[in-house]
Amino acid sequence: MSTSIMLFTRDLRVRDNPALAAACEAGRVVPVFVFDEAILGGPFAVPNRLRFLLESLADLRGSLRELGGNLVVAHGDPVAEVGRLAERTRAGTLFIADERSAFATRRLAGLRRLGLDVSVHPGITVVPPGDLTPASGDHYRVFTPYWRAWEAARWRPVADVPEKVRLPSGVKVGSLPRLADLTSGSPSPELAPGGEGKGRERLEAWLGQDATAYDDVHDDLAADRTSRLSAYLKFGCVSPRELAESGPDAFRRQLAWRDFHHQVAAAFPALPKEDYRPRDQGWNDAEDALAAWCDGMTGVPIVDAGMRQLHREGFMHNRARLITASYLTRHLGIDWRDGLRHFGDWLTDGDIADNAGNWQWVAGTGNSTRPDQVMNPLRQASRFDPSGDYVRRYVRELAGIEGSRVHRPWTLPEAQRRTLDYPQPILLPE
Repeated sequence: MSTSIMLFTRDLRVRDNPALAAACEAGRVVPVFVFDEAILGGPFAVPNRLRFLLESLADLRGSLRELGGNLVVAHGDPVAEVGRLAERTRAGTLFIADERSAFATRRLAGLRRLGLDVSVHPGITVVPPGDLTPASGDHYRVFTPYWRAWEAARWRPVADVPEKVRLPSGVKVGSLPRLADLTSGSPSPELAPGGEGKGRERLEAWLGQDATAYDDVHDDLAADRTSRLSAYLKFGCVSPRELAESGPDAFRRQLAWRDFHHQVAAAFPALPKEDYRPRDQGWNDAEDALAAWCDGMTGVPIVDAGMRQLHREGFMHNRARLITASYLTRHLGIDWRDGLRHFGDWLTDGDIADNAGNWQWVAGTGNSTRPDQVMNPLRQASRFDPSGDYVRRYVRELAGIEGSRVHRPWTLPEAQRRTLDYPQPILLPE
């Protein structure tokens, strides 16, 4: 019986994992995850994502054990570690999920040079980048035509859970590190737990309670009735293909946006660093304003609430992401890359393609068909947090202000303002 290696990357699940299913069908399989030192030394290595990753790997190891296998844990360069593992186990084939980021593309090229038969399978997105292309050009630059093509596409079948994982005898699996081994920082106090098990619990709860009303409630900041599945999608604890089949139409559109950004990033790998559509004016160098925005101390309550939710939970409501990003880039005139970097320091779901694509969309340098659109945070607050409950939840200095007045604390009587210990707005939107 032949032996293969299954290299897990961003597909930390056993359900609907085409690469794992194919590897198990081929014979003996060595599942492995490599803690890549290049990633651990870079911007990925932040406490929120590292803790979520460790919990997801522990869950994956448990699932593989239930199927008769285990998860090998290695540290170092993935190409070198896979090469050593193949030599020790006499593996001839490598199975891996298809990913098109610049980093993943370089990693795959290195793996191909090992001399193994490399078998690449879908699983990171619903529709792999490059599968849908316009009549002219290598990728869609506007979402609406992509959405039409995405809806009409034939999706791959959902892969079955393997009946058994046949791990060769004598393979040393190694132990998972502790969070303290990887970072000296602390994760957000209300960070969601990682892992396929927790992801499926969240999925089933959402499908049973809020999914049918998604189109009506997903922008309601105070209701907090979004799926909250983004981190589980980022780490592959939940299958985007399976979710696309289960979720309502409005939610499928959000998954299509995710795929859209991935196909843009595959065609334009510099998306996290360079303007997709260059602008003709510079950015403001306003360090104090940037620091206040990062700390949730701009004096604009709806903006500060979003930033404080980010720090408390490692997550931010999607509507709040749009509002906070627009305030930074459109009102303060600060470079979207500064905002992208701060979001990357905290977001558990900090996906490079989605995060950079959305920041550029808001800043007017990306794929928006209305690059001059500006979101007024006060109007957004009136529309999506009319009662002020979202602000009171996260900006505790304002918890005692009743109703929508919480969005405009500078209009309160002076004596009351002095008791708030809350800053005046850095810049008051018109």
